[in-house]
Amino acid sequence: MVVKKVGRRRFVSATAAASTALVAAPFVRGAYAAGQVSVFFWDHWVPAGNDEIKKQVTAWSNKNKVEVKADFITSQGRQNLLTINAEAQARSGHDIITIGNWNVREHADKLEVVDDVVGRLVASGGEANEVAHYLGKNKGKWVAVPSSWGTQNKGPAARISMMKEYAGIDVVKMYPAEAGVETAEAKAWDNEAMLKAAEACAKAGKPFGIGLGTTADNVDTAGSLFASFGAELVDAKGNIQIKSAAVRQALEYCQKLVKFLPADAQSWDDASNNRALIAGNASLIYNPPSAWAVAVRDAPAVAADTWHFPTPTGPKGRFVPHSMNFWGIWQFAKNKSAAKDLIEFLMQPDNVDARSTSVMGYDLPPFAKMAESKVWDKIGPPEGSLFNYPVRKQHNAVPHLAHMPAPPEIAVQIYNRGTLPTMFAKMKAGESIDQVITWGNRELEGFL
Repeated sequence: MVVKKVGRRRFVSATAAASTALVAAPFVRGAYAAGQVSVFFWDHWVPAGNDEIKKQVTAWSNKNKVEVKADFITSQGRQNLLTINAEAQARSGHDIITIGNWNVREHADKLEVVDDVVGRLVASGGEANEVAHYLGKNKGKWVAVPSSWGTQNKGPAARISMMKEYAGIDVVKMYPAEAGVETAEAKAWDNEAMLKAAEACAKAGKPFGIGLGTTADNVDTAGSLFASFGAELVDAKGNIQIKSAAVRQALEYCQKLVKFLPADAQSWDDASNNRALIAGNASLIYNPPSAWAVAVRDAPAVAADTWHFPTPTGPKGRFVPHSMNFWGIWQFAKNKSAAKDLIEFLMQPDNVDARSTSVMGYDLPPFAKMAESKVWDKIGPPEGSLFNYPVRKQHNAVPHLAHMPAPPEIAVQIYNRGTLPTMFAKMKAGESIDQVITWGNRELEGFL
């Protein structure tokens, strides 16, 4: 094994501090290897995930007698994005890249069509989810393989005791750790129920830790709420819809909700909600189980009092914020056949389950049958805390990325600018809905 020192982002911590560690080509086969393939993996926030995928890649290499050179590249400082952009420009680099969310469509014209790989995975693992279809296809062709590696939901993670004491909601009874029909309490978990709970918890000094800054967690939460009203800033045809009745209805709801959020919510970033939960200052946040996992290590009593479950439902349904990674193959890759075979191997159910287990359930498979795995059934403390982290049939929910189904080249601009949470922040600061709509309309016209 050849090891080299480079920076790597560690698992999300309460202080969001970065550290450095080892990143390596996990092995290099000798002169008898039948070819070579190079791969860039996103450097997982849970280091044990990297160890598990190294084992899996080694197994594939030994079986196929193909030399594999693997690098784990951090997202700290956007090093992963800088690597992708540099390789795209130079038309040289790794055969396989880990590429997330909007970047697939940005580089679609340089990525190899992988309809064959995705087709076989769908045949065995079930249909890919809505976000995978939205981001992973270009002109009707799959240009990247939906991956479980770092793919996550960002639904509610709530303090069991606080929700029960202050809001009168038993989140464990509402979403028990068992398969079956939707409970009566879950059916009643709608936007209005969340509004009442947010008010009660705010009055108790333990507000919902929902931020209104412009970073991804805040955008995803706002996008989920908006989607539940059927509200779109821009529709699938690229038309501005900010003056629609659905948008006004969503804004009227959010105008009430923001009054119960933290006083400094406008300045929150993606680490703020983690810190608030771990410190015991928030009764509920929207987040993957990263904050919970840090609490397992640093604040065990908090972790043992945390439960994950789906978002509330609105007039148009229940939409769970979803962030997705893909594995893509450059058109200029030197060994496309080996690259496809390695990706398909890594996305076999047993390998997906082993990686998800190693990262304490953080990673979610994008294919329907794979999502029915037992990986999340017993994870704790408390046991079953992550059972409802994946979208299950009884949730009557769909994965959602903020601003879909707008054309991705427009949606990515709205997303990156944090337009939607900024609109919410303006209302929290006292601006009227009409003022917010006027401002938002100018922003959207600029994007178009």
